[in-house]
Amino acid sequence: MKVNGKPYRTIWLNEGNDRVVQVIDQLKLPHAFEIADVLSVADMCRAISNMTVRGAGLIGASAGFGMYLASREAPEQGFHDFMRQAAADLKATRPTAANLAWAVERMLGAIAVGTTPAHMRQLARDAAVAIADEDAEHCWRLGEHGLALIAAIAQRKPGQCVNILTHCNAGWLAFVDFGSATAPIYAAHDAGIPVHVWVDETRPRNQGASLTAWELGQHGVPHTLIADNAGGHLMQHGLVDMVITGTDRVTRNGDVANKIGTYLKALAARDNGIPMVVALPSSTFDFTLGDGIASIPIEERGAEEVRFVSGKTSHSGIETVQICPDTTPARNWGFDVTPARLVTKLICERGICDANEAAILALFPQERE
Repeated sequence: MKVNGKPYRTIWLNEGNDRVVQVIDQLKLPHAFEIADVLSVADMCRAISNMTVRGAGLIGASAGFGMYLASREAPEQGFHDFMRQAAADLKATRPTAANLAWAVERMLGAIAVGTTPAHMRQLARDAAVAIADEDAEHCWRLGEHGLALIAAIAQRKPGQCVNILTHCNAGWLAFVDFGSATAPIYAAHDAGIPVHVWVDETRPRNQGASLTAWELGQHGVPHTLIADNAGGHLMQHGLVDMVITGTDRVTRNGDVANKIGTYLKALAARDNGIPMVVALPSSTFDFTLGDGIASIPIEERGAEEVRFVSGKTSHSGIETVQICPDTTPARNWGFDVTPARLVTKLICERGICDANEAAILALFPQERE
């Protein structure tokens, strides 16, 4: 995707020094576009934890590059012990997204066939790059599949705009490129289908307002920012044709863990007969889990993300302000689980399916027990 006309991914190796991983610093968006250097596995753990990088696919790619950086740091003696500790540290940063642990295990498997530390470092580099490349490719392909759903809506209302509501950020900033929920939107826009996106602000971190709105604007996609609680009202008045979100983990039966508030959107969509579509690359499936409500770990982050907000002042400075009384406590769950019964369709790089175990396993027969 492009920023001010220049193509970018969200993470890459420095062209002149492959000991340096570079990322778009998402904590600075939307008011500043800056590139951050990540020099060690400890740096990568901090970047994932504090959300310098965030989003299911990007967390996975970041973990892959984090393991590569760990291989560059690991001593000749004790190489495997260092790598096992790095793997544990990376896995501990964000518990809900399936992509993170998936990427770490893939990296461990890649280096396991190495014969020397030097060989394992090269294998780690190759595997990290492959994870990033595959993430971008899979998002592009799911965008092509999802385009058909938007095109079908457009055919039913010729000459009118297709109104799509999304929650949080599942755009190219959440992946290596293209995004999950936004990939079909970008594909439709580029194909000349008139689309308009209702962008939930997505409290508490406002990733819809700060990230989704920014990247849609960069790509020229018409969009409007709304308060989180406005979605149901828009659906009641026929102003939403489709809800499409990303996800951080989907169980084998189709339960969906996504940014807190997704479940409420799914309930409103069901009540108003609006399709609730979830987009994900295959790395986000967790085929080891069945009931998502009972089994998906839900991250609880710091209360300061609820009690404080940051933004640009009238003098173009960035300030953080408190929005509640000094003594008010807060809780900050990062995700909720939408039951499969409320999900109309899942889109991944292999195609579109219903949100149930039989349909999912038809796309992934290798995961049958």
